[in-house]
Amino acid sequence: MRHLLSTRDLTRDQAIEILDTADRMAEVGQQSVKKLPALRGRTVVNLFFEDSTRTRISFESAAKRLSADVINFSAKGSSVSKGESLKDTAQTLMAMDADAVVIRHGTSGAPQRLATTGWIDAAVLNAGDGKHEHPTQALLDAMTLRQHRAALAGEETTGAGLDGMHVIIVGDILHSRVARSNMWLLTTLGARVTFVAPPTLMPVGVEHWPADVVFDLDTALARDPDAVMLLRVQRERMHAAFFPSEAEYARLWGLTPERLAALDAAGATTAIMHPGPMNRGLEISSAAADSPRSTVLRQVSNGVAVRMACLYLLLTGAR
Repeated sequence: MRHLLSTRDLTRDQAIEILDTADRMAEVGQQSVKKLPALRGRTVVNLFFEDSTRTRISFESAAKRLSADVINFSAKGSSVSKGESLKDTAQTLMAMDADAVVIRHGTSGAPQRLATTGWIDAAVLNAGDGKHEHPTQALLDAMTLRQHRAALAGEETTGAGLDGMHVIIVGDILHSRVARSNMWLLTTLGARVTFVAPPTLMPVGVEHWPADVVFDLDTALARDPDAVMLLRVQRERMHAAFFPSEAEYARLWGLTPERLAALDAAGATTAIMHPGPMNRGLEISSAAADSPRSTVLRQVSNGVAVRMACLYLLLTGAR
């Protein structure tokens, strides 16, 4: 594996290898010295053309825990704001001998272009491109789901897929790269995926994707899913009225205190997930976000381990 651009490109064996490696990387975070010398002398560039907190910091932390040197690049205040192209920016950074480029870009396909044009000679990791994909987010979500099932069953996670699990993904499917990456990866690992959203927030052609489509959240929750993943309503990508009001959205498609109470009353073991950042009171209530079912903070922690695993496997070729 030369680059990590899309979960759709991953085989089941490749995905499980990354997750198993991430399990071992997570152990580093429990040590008194949270570092490995695996990438000493290597340089990782975080090339972010969109705002980010969790993903950028997570990649930076992952690279530093592997002893790599890190260069952080933000488009704001750089030559990009003066009109510099992606090609020129990337080649400038390559002149600094980068071994890996982690790129987040507002245009779908930008990481693929960087990886396939011959502009640079470095591993490319997609940290989110437009409405296309966000593969490491899906991998950390899969890691969290493996841990959730293993804890309930008293089993080990090593070598395990997600066979038989049912995950519902709720909210702004139309604009979500997280939804797309999760759909491909979770189905590859054997899980069943259900999308839940108002019709206006479902993509054209969604009926041809490997996911069930439901428009009513209560109907989906009644099917006793193993996890419910709430997606952020991406106001910055919305240039039209996709629903009448935020109050109505929260009532019909939000994980409200009432829906949380119904899960508790039913004795369900459903995990509550969110890729962040959260719009509390919109797609998820504070009661749900802070409940014992919530895996939000565990997802953040797993993100560092997954990104360590991806950087390690890409830059060392280890198997």
